[in-house]
Amino acid sequence: MRAVIQRVSRAEVRVEGEVIGSCGAGVLVLLGVHAEDGEADADWLARKVAELRIFSDEEGKMNRALIDFGGEALVVSQFTLHAKTKKGARPSFIHAARPETAIPLYERFVRQLEDHLKRPVATGRFGAMMEVDLINDGPVTITMDTRNKE
Repeated sequence: MRAVIQRVSRAEVRVEGEVIGSCGAGVLVLLGVHAEDGEADADWLARKVAELRIFSDEEGKMNRALIDFGGEALVVSQFTLHAKTKKGARPSFIHAARPETAIPLYERFVRQLEDHLKRPVATGRFGAMMEVDLINDGPVTITMDTRNKE
């Protein structure tokens, strides 16, 4: 799984002009599922996102996580995170999981994140054409990949 995690003041996702998910201070997670991902990937990544210390403490240092202050989360599926761009000008998405694999893993990631945060997590709509608005706080943007755990 690949995730782009953005610290936000607020974020929302719309489908056909209707807001279907939003969050206040916390994170927007753009999530791409790889064809070879499994439940362990979703579990590991959800824990890492919940515990990622990218929020300022009283001294202004990035030393707090979502679980420390009750931050919110919005998770949006984004298969294009697995774009293969080595050859030509048109990206290939052959490494992105097909919906029958991706949807259950996307949903598992959301459930696991909810378990860690002890609160509901807002989502987009898998496979829909979505518009995402966000106010990136910092800006702080972190990328994580379960295939390359750096």
